[in-house]
Amino acid sequence: MIYAMSTAVLMEHQSLWEAVHRLRHQIFVEEMGWEDIRRPDGYEIDQFDHDEAIHMLSMRNGELAGYQRMLPTTRPHLLSEVLPELCEGDRPSGPDVFELTRYAVAEPYRDGRRGISTVGSELIAGFVEWGLATGCRDVIIEFEPMWVLRALQLRFLARPLGYQRQIGRQNVVATLLTFNEETLRTVREKRNHFEPVLVGQLPAPAWRIAS
Repeated sequence: MIYAMSTAVLMEHQSLWEAVHRLRHQIFVEEMGWEDIRRPDGYEIDQFDHDEAIHMLSMRNGELAGYQRMLPTTRPHLLSEVLPELCEGDRPSGPDVFELTRYAVAEPYRDGRRGISTVGSELIAGFVEWGLATGCRDVIIEFEPMWVLRALQLRFLARPLGYQRQIGRQNVVATLLTFNEETLRTVREKRNHFEPVLVGQLPAPAWRIAS
């Protein structure tokens, strides 16, 4: 199940807030080698954890299993401020365009073939459900080039915005993903799970990061 919440709500749950930022540090600093964002406290926090960010958390038995963050493109975001070199030409923006950042799956939950785990596919279903419900139809994401083909297979219209460049230990390409109801049906079919993954209120806060 996926919980979508604002930064303010996330901060009301201290242990969950800590689990989110520790997971981000583990993935993006320790595993992917983004040394520019390393912090001695082991938390990855940036200027985009603001009041308009939407945090999506995948939970398993009280553990944080996966995470992603949605940023509005109507204000500064990762592609506009930190990684502008990934975009050639006009950068997509507008009230119906969001940027998906900090996609992360905790190590114990990376069970899928070809890099797509159960938790990872749940996160994908989650942002598509959220987008269809809120009027967002386009998402910018910076990921490895191999994911462009995988996105097309899931019925996203995937358009690279520039050339791949090395960031940390990985090659990354900025891509615009356009999606619709067919995309959601395809993702659900691939997962063999047809119920919504986005749920309502948080249960009692007894959270921990998967280890």
